[in-house]
Amino acid sequence: MILEPAPAKVNLALHVRRRRADGYHELETLFAFARHGDVVAVVPADTDALVVEGPFAAALRDTAPADNLVLRAVRDFRSKLGGQAGYAMRLEKNLPVASGIGGGSADAAAALRALARLNGVGTDDPRLVAVARGLGADVPACLLGRTALGTGRGDELVPLEGLAGTPMLLVNPRVAVSTAAVFRGWDGVDRGPLPEGSLLERALAGRNDLEQPARASAPVIGEVLDRLASSPGQRLARMSGSGATCFALFEDRGDLARPATDARARGWWCLETELA
Repeated sequence: MILEPAPAKVNLALHVRRRRADGYHELETLFAFARHGDVVAVVPADTDALVVEGPFAAALRDTAPADNLVLRAVRDFRSKLGGQAGYAMRLEKNLPVASGIGGGSADAAAALRALARLNGVGTDDPRLVAVARGLGADVPACLLGRTALGTGRGDELVPLEGLAGTPMLLVNPRVAVSTAAVFRGWDGVDRGPLPEGSLLERALAGRNDLEQPARASAPVIGEVLDRLASSPGQRLARMSGSGATCFALFEDRGDLARPATDARARGWWCLETELA
């Protein structure tokens, strides 16, 4: 059995530059990953099967097999790279669904890495990367699984260094927002590129252009951000992706306790972790 982590993804900054002819948006984003997240287990079997467990499993139980990104990853891997006739998989779903921190993209990427290990394929194999691109714009970044600058749809990646080990708190107010609806709500204004500098300097000077439409869809996002921004020791507080999960980077691990306790008292989901 192969166990593969599917860590939470955060966008330290997310600049939407323009709408492309193919319907996607031209992006500039700083991807980073937490130490914790979902877990995918894969073992060869006669047929494909997926069992979903964990605190957020219920949100995926009604997903049709054709729409499940993990099962799609398996089918596309087999189509492009061969492999076993089937795989039995278990997904431990610890992260909230439709929350801007990777979710299905991270799970699909973990499945691809597990299949690559089982079949002796390098994770940088162009065929594997092509499969990841076909599954979604965030899947290549999640396949890489390390801090990177993403351009194009977000799938043209340049690895970056910096901020590993930085304490981070993720908070989701237990609301789901539609990525498509948030992008439709973007006002279309190009507010400029990411700046140069260190990773932290670029993140601090950057922004998330999807925050305004996400807050319009779910005003509680603003409350989460306000509480994180006012937490002692925080270095950066921002929404990730299209929401509704927000994060804050902190100076010290001990700084996480108070805002985490506050979030849980409000019934919000949170994860105390650090950047990988």
